[in-house]
Amino acid sequence: MSTLWVLGAGQLGAMLKQAGTPLGLDIRPVDIETDEVLPLAQDDIVTAEREEWPETAATKQLATHKNFVNLDTFPQLADRLTQKQWLDRLELATAPWFPVEEDTDADYAYQTLGERVLMKRRRGGYDGKGQYWLKQTENTAIPDDWKGLAIAEQAINFDEEVSLVGVRGKNGEKYFYPLTLNLHINGILYASISPLKRLDQYQSKAEAMLGKLMDALDYVGVMAMECFRVGDELLINELAPRVHNSGHWSQAGASICQFENHVRAVTNLPLAPVQVKNQSMMVNLIGVDVDYQWLNIKALELYWYKKEVRPGRKVGHLNFCSADISVLKQGLTELTLPAPYPEALEWLEKNL
Repeated sequence: MSTLWVLGAGQLGAMLKQAGTPLGLDIRPVDIETDEVLPLAQDDIVTAEREEWPETAATKQLATHKNFVNLDTFPQLADRLTQKQWLDRLELATAPWFPVEEDTDADYAYQTLGERVLMKRRRGGYDGKGQYWLKQTENTAIPDDWKGLAIAEQAINFDEEVSLVGVRGKNGEKYFYPLTLNLHINGILYASISPLKRLDQYQSKAEAMLGKLMDALDYVGVMAMECFRVGDELLINELAPRVHNSGHWSQAGASICQFENHVRAVTNLPLAPVQVKNQSMMVNLIGVDVDYQWLNIKALELYWYKKEVRPGRKVGHLNFCSADISVLKQGLTELTLPAPYPEALEWLEKNL
């Protein structure tokens, strides 16, 4: 079996390696800043744990390899302008939007999209960064350094946020995980829960939307689609051409986790339908120190990324999985975390 190289050596790369190890695969995440000469063979395969990357000695080697899967897709989805253009081209529902040009002013934004408009940097800016609100009641203006570098979206008064993770093989075969309900606080994902029976009614619609996009891009591997649910409608908010934070619950709660599915797809191994084991939930660990006493909590699995702890930084996550809802609820009561976690834990308990 060829070596699978992962552009990026963060937590997603580490979890891809972990998922591929039982399959006997040689998976090597690569620090994008390394200047060592990588021993890439002609029949090796390259994937990525991130949408975009700087030009370094390492990324040059990987990004010029003939077997870099989805290489042409990354720049199209990493740029929010071309991502939105793809959604419009495929007639997939998303928030009304327009590109912010050099001559765009706030009055045009309010006239076009309403009194509340969210600007997003075209590149980067995840976890609540790279966003700027225009509010007509506050006479907000567009800063000069946002012009030509952003898109503007209509503010959506959504009922809730959901995401769908799917996988597509080289032969076009597709499988999907159940919809996941997500809670963001200050733009950062704090908690997820899946599956939920009440979300079943939206599953086929979500699968058709993500499947249409993956087919159009001839995409291979795992892709995530974050959506706003507004009544019975789904509006696509963001796309991620990679394994995704909101799919982490699958490590405990599915027969094949999102990481193994991605590895299987890009190495052309057989895919299989996902079997959900039990009720799952995930708590992101953001700017908090590890506490190994968490391991005393029933149905809990800890993933610690071995990163320096800093405010707002994702440093790990907790997965819970059990057929007994009372066990999950008890686990939430035993989990002691600082603000704003009480809000997230209460949200999980309410949605179980």
